[in-house]
Amino acid sequence: MARAAVSGRLTWRVAELADAADLTKSARSLVFDVPGWPGHLPGQHVDVRLTAEDGYSVQRSYSISSASDGERIELAVQRVADGEVSPYLCDVLAVGDKIELRGPVGGWFVWRATDQAPVTLVAGGSGIAPLMSMIRARASEGSRVPFRLVYSVRTPEDVMFADELRQRAREDGGLDVRLVYTRRTPEGSPEPPGRLGVATLNTHGWPAEFTPNCFVCGPTGFVESVSDILVALGHDPRRVRTERFG
Repeated sequence: MARAAVSGRLTWRVAELADAADLTKSARSLVFDVPGWPGHLPGQHVDVRLTAEDGYSVQRSYSISSASDGERIELAVQRVADGEVSPYLCDVLAVGDKIELRGPVGGWFVWRATDQAPVTLVAGGSGIAPLMSMIRARASEGSRVPFRLVYSVRTPEDVMFADELRQRAREDGGLDVRLVYTRRTPEGSPEPPGRLGVATLNTHGWPAEFTPNCFVCGPTGFVESVSDILVALGHDPRRVRTERFG
């Protein structure tokens, strides 16, 4: 059983793009149908492989942003101007086109609905992707575990899943969303832009004495800074789980 599961995760599968939509001006949601997909835990990722006609191939890892849903998964891809993979996924790949992917990958940066500890989610930019999988899985499981999301972005236009987050925060009393803008705030906001710091995490994350699970995802510098702050605030380092990129 265990060997079969591992083998399945390492198998390259053909995935067909079923739907796509812009999340921001530089990010896109891609929904794939993946025959034989074994399911995934919220927080896991996949490896995506593109192969040119001359045989040259390149692969990148992308977090899954959807809850487990049969043989369908969603990826949130941030376009990197000089990248080899993201411009193709965001600007060229069309519904009906196929790529290769394998997974799910990862077993540490995951949330399980059986864990009843409160959850603090901290995202920087496109680091929201695996945290959205956790938020969606919580809803699909009917979990009452309280979630707090602190999401740092440059401007209001850079908020990925903006409409969904607003709706979920409005309709779900167990989900609190705090947006932090580092470059420009919404018009009329009384707060100036600024980096995510101790005061915000102390106010909008769960207190250390509640022994929450903390999931932090974003660029390396962001993740290291947030992790250091959480530990300084008294959080158990074993409960601070990180995923970084860049």
